[in-house]
Amino acid sequence: MPRVSREQAELNRERIIQTAVRRFKIGGFSDVSVHDIMQDAGLTHGGFYGHFDSKDDLAAIACTAAFDQSVDRWKALVDGATDERAFFVSLYDYYLSAKQRDDVGSGCPAVALATDASREAKEQPARQVYTSGIKTMLGLLQTFVRGRKTQKSRDKALVQLSTMVGAVTLARAMTDDKLSEELLEAARRHLKTHPFDD
Repeated sequence: MPRVSREQAELNRERIIQTAVRRFKIGGFSDVSVHDIMQDAGLTHGGFYGHFDSKDDLAAIACTAAFDQSVDRWKALVDGATDERAFFVSLYDYYLSAKQRDDVGSGCPAVALATDASREAKEQPARQVYTSGIKTMLGLLQTFVRGRKTQKSRDKALVQLSTMVGAVTLARAMTDDKLSEELLEAARRHLKTHPFDD
């Protein structure tokens, strides 16, 4: 069987990572197998170990990629905003939406992977990456406020992130669509009426 080119190997690796990002968000670390990921990626199971040492290794890499994608989306909102308030309004409308709630595979890893990360041992790479991703999001929330880094701005960032992640998590878990929408709307309204200022 002919060997794949280095370029094709890189493309295959990236396809595995992106497939894993989506599958782990939807099914969790423990319920998704290497076979599932490779099958969804359209690659053979045997090729997995040419790219990754283990499923745990892939979980950490996929978790990193998922948080990187979220950070890029947040930065795009900043670039499109005319001022600080416009950014936060855009962030709340984007994050606390039915789309974010319903599209688990493309949604924020802070929501989708929270339960799975909490079940991982503290020394597991995926849990460490999850923690690092949360720290990055908190740092961005503070940085987006004209670069202010005070205890008050940190406290507000903690509350903002907790409110957003908690609201989407609860909204996803419900079978009552009306209550789910009401919860997201209440969180949006609350955050918009409590500006992020010192």
